[in-house]
Amino acid sequence: MEELKERILRDGKNLGNGILKVDSFVNHQVDPRLMDACGHELARRFAGVGATKILTAEISGIAPALMTAMHLGLPVVYARKTKPVTMTNAVLLTLAPSHTKGVMTELLVAPEYLAGNERILIIDDFLASGATIMGLVRLAQAAGATIVGVGALIEKTFEGGRSALKSLGVPVESLVCITSLEGDKIIFGGCE
Repeated sequence: MEELKERILRDGKNLGNGILKVDSFVNHQVDPRLMDACGHELARRFAGVGATKILTAEISGIAPALMTAMHLGLPVVYARKTKPVTMTNAVLLTLAPSHTKGVMTELLVAPEYLAGNERILIIDDFLASGATIMGLVRLAQAAGATIVGVGALIEKTFEGGRSALKSLGVPVESLVCITSLEGDKIIFGGCE
């Protein structure tokens, strides 16, 4: 998606160690017009998978998931990283590594929001190693739900996440793919 690629080149920053900072338009401050365009494109790509719900991870996945859901007419469930007092003791729980924080992070979903008959489309901001997305997959599978697709705004192909998701046998779509973050450069390439 050319608009997202241009924005990454203009406002994104390569921080080294495979970290791409997109805080000014995706992760900390959100550009709603850009997220709407991204959501529209993701919805177009996943229109035929028969999803009944979108699942993402707090917090950076919420904006692209919400906009995709708006265009598909679906609800969004996001896995929380801390358990609020409003969540019952019975939760779906898994662990996933946080690349930016360098620690294992809990992902929790209240079971009443994921059911066995659900067809889940996972949408996130990044597809890197695939560890967070596989954590979301485990949550959906624990509920008995079926994964029907995985979408991301930005894929870092050099981290191998797409290969990690291959066993799911579902469509995997990324709006832009980055093949290298060497030095201070951001190098784009194909997504497959």
